[in-house]
Amino acid sequence: MSFIKSLTLAIIATAFLTYVLGTSLIELLDIDVYMGEELIEPLKAISISALVVCLLVVAGLAIVLSVFGSIIFVGLLGVGAAIMLMVGVFWPILLIAFVVWLMVRDSSPKEVVYR
Repeated sequence: MSFIKSLTLAIIATAFLTYVLGTSLIELLDIDVYMGEELIEPLKAISISALVVCLLVVAGLAIVLSVFGSIIFVGLLGVGAAIMLMVGVFWPILLIAFVVWLMVRDSSPKEVVYR
């Protein structure tokens, strides 16, 4: 399953569970949510909280991925630097090995068909 598809399903599941459990809890405990002097409908109160939670999850995911992405990027830079160092140090040996390979390889002449 792709990352975006998994993330979308996780956000939908989070929003659905927040809505279902939130409305049940509000009705069970008979809670009224006020913003200023205005009573907010239970559906609006739950949808706002679900939206905030989903945004926080996405922001946390972005932070985690950027940190691990940075660590992976630095690791790949280190491996690339080590490979370039090895090529820089051993290039004469690699050049001689390539020349020897060119001289020793099987270079049998191809069959020529005369008509």
